[in-house]
Amino acid sequence: MSFQIPRGTQDILPEQAAKWQYIEHIARELCRRYNYQEIRTPIFEHTELFLRGVGDTTDIVQKEMYTFEDRGGRSLTLRPEGTAAVVRSFVENKMYGYPNQPVKLYYMGPMFRYERPQAGRFRQFVQFGVEALGSNDPAIDAEVIALAMDIYHTLGLKKLKLVINSLGDVESRKAHRQALIDHFQPRIHEFCDDCQARLHKNPMRILDCKKDRDHELMRTAPSILDYLNEQSRTYFEKVQMYLQKLGIAFEVDSRLVRGLDYYNHTAFEIMSEAEGFGVITTLCGGGRYNGLVQEIGGPETPGIGFALSIERLLAALEAEGISLPILEGIDCYVVALGEQAKEEAVALVAALRKEGISAEKDYQDRKVKAQLKAADRLHATYVAILGEDELRKGVINVKHMATGEQQEVPLDTFISHMKHVLK
Repeated sequence: MSFQIPRGTQDILPEQAAKWQYIEHIARELCRRYNYQEIRTPIFEHTELFLRGVGDTTDIVQKEMYTFEDRGGRSLTLRPEGTAAVVRSFVENKMYGYPNQPVKLYYMGPMFRYERPQAGRFRQFVQFGVEALGSNDPAIDAEVIALAMDIYHTLGLKKLKLVINSLGDVESRKAHRQALIDHFQPRIHEFCDDCQARLHKNPMRILDCKKDRDHELMRTAPSILDYLNEQSRTYFEKVQMYLQKLGIAFEVDSRLVRGLDYYNHTAFEIMSEAEGFGVITTLCGGGRYNGLVQEIGGPETPGIGFALSIERLLAALEAEGISLPILEGIDCYVVALGEQAKEEAVALVAALRKEGISAEKDYQDRKVKAQLKAADRLHATYVAILGEDELRKGVINVKHMATGEQQEVPLDTFISHMKHVLK
């Protein structure tokens, strides 16, 4: 019987994994500069967490969650996104009592959604995200956006577009909600079943519908920006002011609606404008979610965050023709000829590795020519050749592969010699 990988998943092979590691390194380093600390949560949580945290009117909850019952009869779900789990941990571990506020966290790991696989979209995918909990300052909204933009810019992406919107506070949303119902109700029968179900539950989600996005009522729908009260309008203006101070270009799009129920006030997306990137251009999305902590059982605590897909980031890099500066190759390949030399090579390779030098040797009993070819394929900087004659003389031949320069080095100083030439 032969097995194939499940649909919507992927194997990340060694040559690809190096790119992932580089991206992860950049993200972690930028988080260190911004003072965000890593949090790791379980891959599965109680289903109720996502019903309450993500929202039962969302596509994620209604159509995309991998939910199962364990042997104890408990309903569990593979995490479809990171924010709800981080907020659950924030509440459960009483991080709202930490002396340093806001609490600034980042996470990285696999998420799971049952949806139709397509370019850049998988059923198991890796998300990097940040959450800042405990501040109502619009400056931290700008900081979160700046961190996301910094990650993309540091990796070399240039063809980006930042789109922002305000979803307002509870009062503003309530007024806009009624306006949307009045606007869509007379012709709601012309919309898909999902939109009809959302009309009275969460009419703003109609604006995010992919099936009916070209309907004429979408173009004339009431704008949330016209229903912002003074407090919400002032908040949004300050977010824009801070972005301008940070030199971050943006567009305001009143139709931008994030696909999760917990968002309010600031919402944003970062998109790729690279030619040939694909129909789905969104690279990153996020926003403010005041009220989510209370919904999950904690005290009143404001929050804001974003999440980005590593897979889509890699696709954007490819679309812009950007090669990551991945270090390839090893420092030294030890070629051994004869039984005694092979035995000595084991110890030499181990000694090199203990000194932080990447080293390899032959394990297939190949001839010299084949070993040298293997060293070339591994992009070895140096090859050290040890045969019976060298053993008798107590030396080893060290060759620099790029220049062809070769010198005889005493065996007892070989390790220190390699440390010196590899500086």
